[in-house]
Amino acid sequence: MDWRSINFDWNHAKAFLVTAEEGSLSAAARALGTTQPTLSRQVNTLEKSLGIALFERYGRGLELTPAGLKLVDYVRTMSNAANQFSLVASGQTESIEGNVVITASEATAAFVLPELIQPLRDKHPGITLEIIATNEASDLRRHEADIAIRTFRPLQPDLIAKRIKDVQAAFYAAPGYLQRFPHLTLPDPIKDSDFSQVSFIGFDRSDEFINLLNQHGISVSHTNFPIICANHLVQWQLVKQGLGIGIMPIETGDNEAEVVRVLPDLDPLQVKCWLVAHKDLRNSRRVRVVFDYLTQCLNQ
Repeated sequence: MDWRSINFDWNHAKAFLVTAEEGSLSAAARALGTTQPTLSRQVNTLEKSLGIALFERYGRGLELTPAGLKLVDYVRTMSNAANQFSLVASGQTESIEGNVVITASEATAAFVLPELIQPLRDKHPGITLEIIATNEASDLRRHEADIAIRTFRPLQPDLIAKRIKDVQAAFYAAPGYLQRFPHLTLPDPIKDSDFSQVSFIGFDRSDEFINLLNQHGISVSHTNFPIICANHLVQWQLVKQGLGIGIMPIETGDNEAEVVRVLPDLDPLQVKCWLVAHKDLRNSRRVRVVFDYLTQCLNQ
């Protein structure tokens, strides 16, 4: 390889890639934790070193030039290789100290993980933890997290997944709300029941939740979802305030004094779960310790 032919700075190439993916200098600056002027200078310097324009500038917006479109995939490949380099390097350490990032759904992060953390910290005080509570899937291959608790099995060959105990979920409502619909707590409330006036708290405007209810004999439509909130914790507060019926894992819902389980004859919904990590990071002792600990706890 002719190393002298590489006449650009990788940091400038990274600035170009993140700007292209984020769509603006301001968004890219936030993603990289830097300032917009600094990022702009890096992109300009790269353009000068390459002798081409990478972006067309329209006011505050940016659009890749034909040359930029050709180059962005190559820089993305470089980024993936750099991430892989970091992953493998992280896996080399046998230290029982260091940070481990765990991502889980909002409900799992709020109601399941907290009681598991202290015993782990007592046994391994050198391990620090970062918890990302999100219903979106973090990209483990790009090192956005070390370990993920997911409700789907990943298909990527560079990820490993261990099946853990299914989560059972049920429907809940506040007693005050149920004063209007007392039949919802009686045996066999679904048979010949009118759900036209019953409100459910939904995650989004798709038909997924509606189809799920319809499959269980609960006849509802979009009019039964007057409130939508993607955040499960906010949803749960809305349920406790008597604004409608919501869904929650039974280990949390059945232990919440402010709500009552509704539709008691409906079998709990079974949600399959996996614990996931990057295969290289499983060679990191601290990640392996946390992974094995969570596997044990979440299978009880």
